[in-house]
Amino acid sequence: MKPTAPITCSLVITTYNWPEALDLVMRSALDQSKPPCEIIVADDGSTSETAELIARHRIASAVPVLHSWQEDLGYRLSASRNRAIATARGDYIVIVDGDMLLHRDFIRDHHQMAHRGSFIQGSRLLLSQENTSRRLRDKDISISFFETGLGNRKNALRLPHLSQWLATGTRSLKGIRGCNISFFKDDCLRVNGFNEDFIGWGREDSEFVVRMFNSGILRRNVRFSAIAAHLWHRENTRNALPENDRLLEQAISEHRTRCSNGIDKHLAIQRP
Repeated sequence: MKPTAPITCSLVITTYNWPEALDLVMRSALDQSKPPCEIIVADDGSTSETAELIARHRIASAVPVLHSWQEDLGYRLSASRNRAIATARGDYIVIVDGDMLLHRDFIRDHHQMAHRGSFIQGSRLLLSQENTSRRLRDKDISISFFETGLGNRKNALRLPHLSQWLATGTRSLKGIRGCNISFFKDDCLRVNGFNEDFIGWGREDSEFVVRMFNSGILRRNVRFSAIAAHLWHRENTRNALPENDRLLEQAISEHRTRCSNGIDKHLAIQRP
């Protein structure tokens, strides 16, 4: 099937109180060979330091930079994403975490890999603690296959023709990660976005994908393009996993195509 290139692409970057990492991610987002039509920072309640950082990048940016902020009431990633996506003007949404450095062709690759009837699951490099510390100190956003301190090193190879050939449709939930994922906005709206019943870390990405599958949207794994590198940090607490696992299993067993507590409540938000 011939790819259908989206007309416009919105980049959504999620963040919470780590402005040093967000600074690097923003620098990589503003250095794209094919810029997104806008950058929206989905902020789960960070302090003013993050707002000030975003404001500085907004001044230097050739594309609109928006700050979508919500009150800090605990880990509410689904709500934060929904708020940002609701205001997005792009036809196509690319989501990354605020600790993911983007290869210079990251947005270009997501554009070129986009197909109607599917979403893209990208991969990631894992940076060591030492590699991450150096980057934060030196403001280094480059990504090289040959550098030290890389996990999943093969994911640093950019081979776009091979990537197109390997990206077949699947309905597997294994390895779903919202840190590097993209989809058409209207597909997201059809399933009512991310489920805001998820509070605390874990499984909100998989539950969203279950509803996409049940709506006829396939997953396409993208390897050797859409390269991104994950900065090292301590792992989030897993305290919410039992309840979040229950919500995921409920979506699977009930063959859900929509969630009730989703993006629709945010669609009336006016952009600044």
